[in-house]
Amino acid sequence: MKVVFVAPPPPASSRAVKYPGLPASHSLLGPHGETASCSAAAPRVGPPAARQPKLPVPPLRLGQLPAASPPPATAMSTWRKGHLGTSSSEPLTVIVIGNGPSGICLSYLLSGYTPYVRADAVHPHPLLHRKLTEAPGVSILDQDLDYLSEGLEGRCQSPVALLFDALLRPDTDFGGTMESVLTWKHQKERAIPHVVLGRNLPGGAWHSIEGSMVTLSQGQWMGLPDLQVKEWVCRKRRGLRNSRATAGDIAHYYRDYVTKKRLGHNFVSGAVVTAVEWGTPESSGSGVQDPGPLFQVSGFVTTEDQSRQPFSLCARNVVLATGTSDSPARLGIPGEALPFVHYELSALEAAMRAGTVSPASDPVLIVGAGLSAADAVLYARHYNIPVIHAFRRPVDDPGLVFNQLPKMLYPEYHKVHQMMRERSILSPSPYEGYRSLPEHQLVLLKEDRQAVFQDSRGLQKVFGVALVLVLIGSHPDLSFLPGAGANLAVDPDRPLSAKRNPIDVDPFTYQSARQEGLYAVGPLAGDNFVRFVQGGALAVASSLLRKEARKPP
Repeated sequence: MKVVFVAPPPPASSRAVKYPGLPASHSLLGPHGETASCSAAAPRVGPPAARQPKLPVPPLRLGQLPAASPPPATAMSTWRKGHLGTSSSEPLTVIVIGNGPSGICLSYLLSGYTPYVRADAVHPHPLLHRKLTEAPGVSILDQDLDYLSEGLEGRCQSPVALLFDALLRPDTDFGGTMESVLTWKHQKERAIPHVVLGRNLPGGAWHSIEGSMVTLSQGQWMGLPDLQVKEWVCRKRRGLRNSRATAGDIAHYYRDYVTKKRLGHNFVSGAVVTAVEWGTPESSGSGVQDPGPLFQVSGFVTTEDQSRQPFSLCARNVVLATGTSDSPARLGIPGEALPFVHYELSALEAAMRAGTVSPASDPVLIVGAGLSAADAVLYARHYNIPVIHAFRRPVDDPGLVFNQLPKMLYPEYHKVHQMMRERSILSPSPYEGYRSLPEHQLVLLKEDRQAVFQDSRGLQKVFGVALVLVLIGSHPDLSFLPGAGANLAVDPDRPLSAKRNPIDVDPFTYQSARQEGLYAVGPLAGDNFVRFVQGGALAVASSLLRKEARKPP
């Protein structure tokens, strides 16, 4: 069954607004989801050192996966036939869907760049150091990741993510600046043929963010293997602001990384995947080992003349690296479909230009207690737009992100948090034009722009509003998968969520627990910061190398 994927509208600019006279905002973690169609032509793509299969792939059973057809020559004229395969007998080894930090890091590892522990390296973690010395000269990709990561603790639940982070940034959690214990060797014979499909340029949704925004994470944590952000920024003669980089610099860094590491031949930009299907080849009856499932990946590429050219590719393995920023979360209340309800900060900008909102208008209602909502508050208050800020949690709830951010690094967000605390609807405060509604739930929106709230005691309040911004997070859009990927989650009966219900993967290979050959990395697998998504890439690359080693000669 093919599920048609409807590309979402251009990305919200809730992360794309400059605040004149105010500290620039952030971009929360790495926005791995490719949330915008890119009209740029696909880059010139050539084949890596391809391994041509020695044996034909047995035909598929009738009624399962149809044979993959090569894209028309005009659709991907820069794709050489040897790379794509001219028929279903020559599937690609790997297709990566998503070209954000996860996809880039994985491409680096699959291109033959191999990590080894430096002979003179001394890791500050004694147990890990002892384990690393037990296999001198053996690549990390060829070692037991379960064994190496045992006993590591940190700010992530993934053991392999903690391992790779500890190897790349050994003492960063203690304020240290010790260099990586890894050295990298480019071993072309270890390269695995792959293609990375992304809607944006390499870097994914980072290219959809206003360049002046400041990253939530420290700049050094945004870096990929063997090219430190600080080193790259210095070469560009720029600086890190309070150790945080701008989103524009990070987007440029990721694009530059692909160029400097010579990965560009694996990347296709402007590519939208509309369907992924899989089936099991029949046994040929000739003693040929069952090669496992085959995947068909279909979609289109937007070319320079804005036309859409279809493609259909066949692969042994598919890696989902699309992030989770595709579809804004909704409240599910009556009146939410009214035309004055929006999910992007760009709607506030447009309303200001149109005169719908102004310092003299009814307030803008901002729903949410995360950093997107804080961005909206900062923007509105800079232009003296009156604001009602509603959120369901208490202000001092330890789960609020404001209570987890150091004040010195994030003064703009702590200012919003202070306003949330001191400007309750019933309390006097110096913040004229701003009022907060802690522990209030929006329950109804009326056509006459009346917003009905209910507090923790069940009492209702009604306010007139000029515009409603619902900024309560986003969900991944996996509608290109059968059943929109619902059956792949840890709990198939609940919505897929990066924080609460990610794709169920093996923690040491990141292969789906439900489908052989299907992998998920980044937020889809529960890794929500660029610093830690790289561990998933390490696990996938290690798994795929082992698969390739088991293939018959």
